Amino acid sequence: MSQGILLYGPPASGKDTITTALCDFNDAYRAFMRLKVGSGRTRGYRMGTADELVELEARGGVIYRNDRYGNIYLVDRPGLAQAMQDGSIPILHLGQIAGIEAVVEKFPASWTSVLLWCSRESTANRSKGRGDSDTEARLSAWDATAQDIETRTDFAWDLRLDTDAISPAEAAHEIDLLIRSGI
Repeated sequence: MSQGILLYGPPASGKDTITTALCDFNDAYRAFMRLKVGSGRTRGYRMGTADELVELEARGGVIYRNDRYGNIYLVDRPGLAQAMQDGSIPILHLGQIAGIEAVVEKFPASWTSVLLWCSRESTANRSKGRGDSDTEARLSAWDATAQDIETRTDFAWDLRLDTDAISPAEAAHEIDLLIRSGI
């Protein structure tokens, strides 16, 4: 069965950095590039149009849709199927537990869910440090993530990591050990 990693956490909790460390650690890992319809940052996304979104929705190709920062972010069936070709293990970044549940429910694979956490202060400092122009929106997303976790105490994480206390390399190692134990 195909495998995948679901990284969840507030903005600037280390999803990009840990994904890079995982990919450097093992060639099977691949960052999943969500489909983005909108403007702003393009790095790390496959850019799409509103017309492509309508067509994808009509074919049932949308696994999860998230509207945030004035953009639309999608986990799409064709993109995810392609990301799992040749035994690759895609790493998906999600900011809502509902997104994790949608992927697990709508795309059969062996999914490993990882909660990456950092303090609100760390999100603010990291966001400013990487040059985000919308740090306040990122802090609002941090608040929404904290609320999401607080209201979903029943969600069973496979792994929880505090990125204020663990380095990206250590986090990648912990995730890799968990993935390899399931192979």
